[in-house]
Amino acid sequence: MAQLIPLTWSLVVPVKVLARAKSRLTGMTGPRRAALALAMAADTVASAAACPAVGAVIVVTDDIAAGAALAALGALVVPDQPGAGLNQALVFGAGYAAARWPDRGRAGLAADLPALEPAEIGRALAEASRWPEAFVPDAAGSGTTLYTAGPATAFCPRFGPGSRDRHRAGGAAELDLPDVPGLRRDVDTRGDLRDAALLGLGPRTAALAAGLT
Repeated sequence: MAQLIPLTWSLVVPVKVLARAKSRLTGMTGPRRAALALAMAADTVASAAACPAVGAVIVVTDDIAAGAALAALGALVVPDQPGAGLNQALVFGAGYAAARWPDRGRAGLAADLPALEPAEIGRALAEASRWPEAFVPDAAGSGTTLYTAGPATAFCPRFGPGSRDRHRAGGAAELDLPDVPGLRRDVDTRGDLRDAALLGLGPRTAALAAGLT
């Protein structure tokens, strides 16, 4: 019997300009908050790049410092040409990837997953390959941390408040994966950061999170 060839994925990670990132992380100065946002993005990108199912990590950002740091981790960095928000940046990055690797799946990943493990991405992408569109909800149960579309499927991310319901309403399959806690734990508040620390922070985030967790 012929073996099915596992699908390879282009993973798009949008990164906000650091000076405007993570405003809900209270009790931190602007520069420290920006540094933590970059550290979380770097840990996220490093884990994504280490997943064998990921053929390329495309970072969409207009932040020069973030772009340089994430490119050093192996990401392909492109400017946010739409400049019209998260979902438009994801669509732009996915289009960039599809033009170069049309046979790959495309996925959009949140940039604030400091407890993410490469194996978690692999498990999620393997399950996602069974569906035209799929998504992983966040730990809170209302948002989304990962959205995927197969090679022949339109890429229509619906990130933002209430995105779980919007992805479901749009026909994407919700992936029920209890063994990917780092993939589901995005960080917007200090409480989120403490919860991520219980799972195990990536090295860059851990170096900056002392005293906040």
